[in-house]
Amino acid sequence: MTAVLDALARALRDLFSLRVLWVVVWPMLAALLLWLVLGVTFWGTFSGWIEQGLDAIGIQVWLADLEPRWIANGIQALLHLMLFVPLVMLTALVITALFGMSALIRLVAERDYPALVRENGGSLVGSVWNALVAIGLFIALWLITLPLWLIGIGVIVPFAAAAYLNQRLFRYDAIAEHASADEMTALFRQERGGWWGLGILTGLLQFVPLLNLLGPVIAALAFIHFGLARLNQRRSGSA
Repeated sequence: MTAVLDALARALRDLFSLRVLWVVVWPMLAALLLWLVLGVTFWGTFSGWIEQGLDAIGIQVWLADLEPRWIANGIQALLHLMLFVPLVMLTALVITALFGMSALIRLVAERDYPALVRENGGSLVGSVWNALVAIGLFIALWLITLPLWLIGIGVIVPFAAAAYLNQRLFRYDAIAEHASADEMTALFRQERGGWWGLGILTGLLQFVPLLNLLGPVIAALAFIHFGLARLNQRRSGSA
């Protein structure tokens, strides 16, 4: 747990570097712009999907009979927003993982691990595939656990889903440039508790207002620090 907290502390330290602040801004802006365009273009389609989902769980009928109408319209608008915000956050996470990690890895490696040899055990194809698997399982987790919302247990779903997504999405890219393929496999297996611990902590940031805007980059930096520290320790032990 000490290694996890140390990685998170180092991530917060690096957050205020000018090189990092740019990576904070552009993925979030890109995700926001993307979903604004999609939302405006396909508003009718998205609204229809939401209504179908509400109808499937019996809420749409209740909203249709609710008076005054502005309350029902307000609830529907809130549901749209509750869907829009996670989509923006998820997209920003993926953009950061696929396109922002290289700059962050250079920053961390040059400052803290300049002697760590790059073995390039990962690849762009591997990174994209890892992201697709992470997103696919993330969506499946949400869909499978939807009935749990009816009995109140569903409140834990967002936290569990965020923890899974972060640890699966960022651990690969964090060490892909420096570790060999065998080292990556070993670190994923041997450091499973650390990856999940970091996933839980960084996942919680996504539910803190304002701080969640920095969540993707904090998560990326924390996983890079944790992964490179574990890799460096492994190689030092082997030596």
